[in-house]
Amino acid sequence: MKRAVLWAWVCALPLLGGCSAMGYYWQSVSGHVRLMQASRPIDQWLQSDATPEALKERLRLAGRIRAFASQQLHLPDNPSFLSYANLNRPAAVWNVVAAPEWSLQPKQWCFPVAGCVSYKGYYDEAAAAQEAQQLAAQGLETAVQPVPAYSTLGWLNWAGGDPLLSTFIGYPEGELARLIFHELAHQVVYVAGDTAFNESFATAVERLGVGLWLEQASDATRSQYALYDGRRRQWRDLAMQLRRDLMALYKQAPTTGRIEPPLLGAKRALMQDFARQYALLRESWGGWSGYDRWAARLNNATLAALAEYEDLTPAFEALYQRQASWPAFYKEVRRLAQLPMNERHQQLRQLAPLVAMGSASVPQPKNSKAK
Repeated sequence: MKRAVLWAWVCALPLLGGCSAMGYYWQSVSGHVRLMQASRPIDQWLQSDATPEALKERLRLAGRIRAFASQQLHLPDNPSFLSYANLNRPAAVWNVVAAPEWSLQPKQWCFPVAGCVSYKGYYDEAAAAQEAQQLAAQGLETAVQPVPAYSTLGWLNWAGGDPLLSTFIGYPEGELARLIFHELAHQVVYVAGDTAFNESFATAVERLGVGLWLEQASDATRSQYALYDGRRRQWRDLAMQLRRDLMALYKQAPTTGRIEPPLLGAKRALMQDFARQYALLRESWGGWSGYDRWAARLNNATLAALAEYEDLTPAFEALYQRQASWPAFYKEVRRLAQLPMNERHQQLRQLAPLVAMGSASVPQPKNSKAK
């Protein structure tokens, strides 16, 4: 069956563009097929004497989370997350993101079916780094972001669906639940070409869902999650404040021509002030360094990517509060998905003031264990 998936995708490649596009699509198709070929049903891992007991326990936990997602959150009940793959690498894919030096508008890449998105994913980190270098040579600010999981949006459930991966199976319980809820939410609603809508919706589902999951979790799990999530909130607030400050500064920049030294100095000062504030925040965490990598590479590209997970999330949370059930919430989200982009965003933004911001979905700290 999995070999049939490869050949079905290969046959479609000639329809997707020129030689450079063909190379990119080939790595995407072959990379995902290799991931699927590495996966086996969870029951096989549990029944094997070669499977470490610690991994068996994590797979059992993931199974309980998966059942909760379907039964309590009314997320799709299908083959996704009923298998597991050991990838022997730190990320499922590496996403390249880019933005101009004086703008927080991310570069877009357009693909068949998925539409236009603000990232370009690679199964090989070196290939992602090479793409980022080429974009940087064009004057863009870039970043390569390791991604622990991604969704095939339900399109490949007939071939086994999205497996659990070694890149996230070791996450703390609350974080594991968040990720599974987020990725399953993408199978409920997906609008081609509207990354902010898609990611904000999935982030709202994960936040709301993990709140319900923690109600039946142990005190230790709730305490662990509170510590982890509190740091994430503080990080997010600091980064989003920098984004607001930069947006205000960029409005002063000319659309063409030379950027004057005062503006260059002002941008440099904002970045330096962020670094100072992050150092203080890190000190308040007792030296915990989970966000060091993100802080070191924070730029227009990473700030633009972060915003797409944040801007509309409070609106989706408010929309959920107005509905009588999860099915009613999903029905209303599907209605919004049918509207033109500007109209759907406008309707959502009218709801945003009704709720306070929750915890962020991304980025994941380098060390996923709360300390």
